[in-house]
Amino acid sequence: MNRYFNQLDQQNTPINVYQLVLNEVEPSLLNAVMKFSNNNQSKAARILGLNRTTLRTKLKKYNISK
Repeated sequence: MNRYFNQLDQQNTPINVYQLVLNEVEPSLLNAVMKFSNNNQSKAARILGLNRTTLRTKLKKYNISK
């Protein structure tokens, strides 16, 4: 993130940085946890600290199949 901000000049204000980071990190995290949990969504949701419905929504968003 520091490198990203350092590359910006003072005229450009970044927007949606939180979503930018999530879109880069979340799919890999979800894939890793699903693999670790043998695609058990209930177990994966517990590991991630998410509701199972929220996990299912995120899996659908990133087109990660069960």
